[in-house]
Amino acid sequence: MNTKIFCDIADIASIKKFNSKKIVKGFTTNPSLMRKAGAKDYKSYSKKILRICKNKPISFEVFADDQKSMIEQGININSWGKNVYVKVPVVNSKSVFTGKVIKELNKKNIKLNITAVYTAKQTRKILKNINKKTKVIISIFAGRAGDAGKDPIPEFVKSIKLAKKFKNVEILWASVREPYNYVHAKQLGCHIITIPPTIIKKIENFGKSFSQLTEETVKAFLIDSKKSKFKI
Repeated sequence: MNTKIFCDIADIASIKKFNSKKIVKGFTTNPSLMRKAGAKDYKSYSKKILRICKNKPISFEVFADDQKSMIEQGININSWGKNVYVKVPVVNSKSVFTGKVIKELNKKNIKLNITAVYTAKQTRKILKNINKKTKVIISIFAGRAGDAGKDPIPEFVKSIKLAKKFKNVEILWASVREPYNYVHAKQLGCHIITIPPTIIKKIENFGKSFSQLTEETVKAFLIDSKKSKFKI
């Protein structure tokens, strides 16, 4: 499986840098990343990003909490560029399923990235509200599930199986915790994995043998012990 790497970032300088990398096939953002990047005006900041990222797919998330406003924001965000995916959370803050939003935007042939997904049950509900032609990404949060002591792998396996009936649907591994998650995602058959810049840099250095890793580790310990002038 050729799992595509998307860069999970909203910082302008980082997008400029990673947009030129062949390994990066697209970008994902969210309101938290936008805030961290210093965005004051959501629309104008997003358009600055789009002046850099003109061709690769990029997701911008709605931040309304009621379904009517989510739909309005989704239509607006979609108008910003042909490479834009409208990111919609699977539920709102009151745990109400956003099926109406998904259905309405999908009906208008708006590309969607359904986010904050954790279970195959949620994947099934999403699939019931979409057509089989407009592109849809389903982002399953592996790292956050793991942080809570939950195994996300069975949910990926079931979700990927469900999505096979839809050629327009891609399953995305979200909330990466380590470079090896890229290998996990490939083994499972995820279509996409979205990764922060620091971890993409580590993936670019894949290929060291166990012997090299052993030698590097021992040398690092030796250097630190000499710097500390340890004696026994």
